[in-house]
Amino acid sequence: MPRILIVDDQAHVRAAVTVALQVNGFEAVATEDGVSAIREFEARRFDLAIVDLYMPKIDGVKIIKALRERSANLPIIAMSGVLLNESGHTALEFLPKVPGMSEIVCLQKPFRPPELLKAVQVAFAAAA
Repeated sequence: MPRILIVDDQAHVRAAVTVALQVNGFEAVATEDGVSAIREFEARRFDLAIVDLYMPKIDGVKIIKALRERSANLPIIAMSGVLLNESGHTALEFLPKVPGMSEIVCLQKPFRPPELLKAVQVAFAAAA
């Protein structure tokens, strides 16, 4: 059973993603911040990580970089619902331009379980 690390500071998002993954045959481990995410990652093996970009203390890009330092080929999904200024754009649109982030799968919040599962499939396929 693939194990997925979920990193999001919002409890309702962590719960929804966890349930959606578990009912579809994944083991999900949810954390609320970057420090606990890295601690979990160092304690166990994970097959994929789902990381919110906007969080207090350590932002999602720093978390992704820290996870990739520990596992260079880890499939990662970045998620965000934060709009940049009044442009209507999110950081997800610019993430592929950040060095080392081009292979990250992006998922716009809010999303439904089928969209989450599709992103998981795409992330696993990209890493294969």
